[in-house]
This record gives sequence, C-alpha cells and structure tokens, in this order.
Amino acid sequence: MNNSTDLKRIGRISKALSDPYRIKIMEAIKKQQGWMQCTAIVEMFDLAQSTVSHHLKQLVDADLLYTEKDGRCTRYKVNREGFGDYVDFLRKFER
Repeated sequence: MNNSTDLKRIGRISKALSDPYRIKIMEAIKKQQGWMQCTAIVEMFDLAQSTVSHHLKQLVDADLLYTEKDGRCTRYKVNREGFGDYVDFLRKFER
C-alpha cells in the first residue's frame, strides 16, 4: 500500500470513522446483521434526518457501507471488505 490512491482511501476511512456518531451508526447497522433502513437509523439517534444522511454519505463514500434503494427508502449494510485494507494498514503499527 504505497501509492497515493491507497493512502487517500485510508484517509477517507479515517475521516469517516473520526466522528463518534458515525461509529455508533456503524455499530447499529452491524448489530442488525443485514440491511437497515435510513428511517430506523434516524429513530435511534437524537439527530435530524439531514444530519444522519450526511453521516451515512461519509460512510458510503469511504466504502464502509453498501447502499440500496428500497422503494422510496434507502437501506444500508456494512461493507466488511471495505475495512480490509484499513485493518491491514493499522496492523503495520502493532509490530
């Protein structure tokens, strides 16, 4: 992982995970063990729908969530593969 594209991706993931609400959103979706609708996520947190949508967009842009349209709703699922390079990057620091 030496090229600048990989490092930019690591930066996007780090930025996406730097917000406590985004981490909580990721945890909530993971606990669901499948797809979770945006409305269910909004109901879990004391945040405006637009704020939750912003957080979700950051997580999707970092390839940490899959997104799928379900009629007029959007639902989300954790992209486990999206974490692979990031975890590998972090493991370099534990040696």
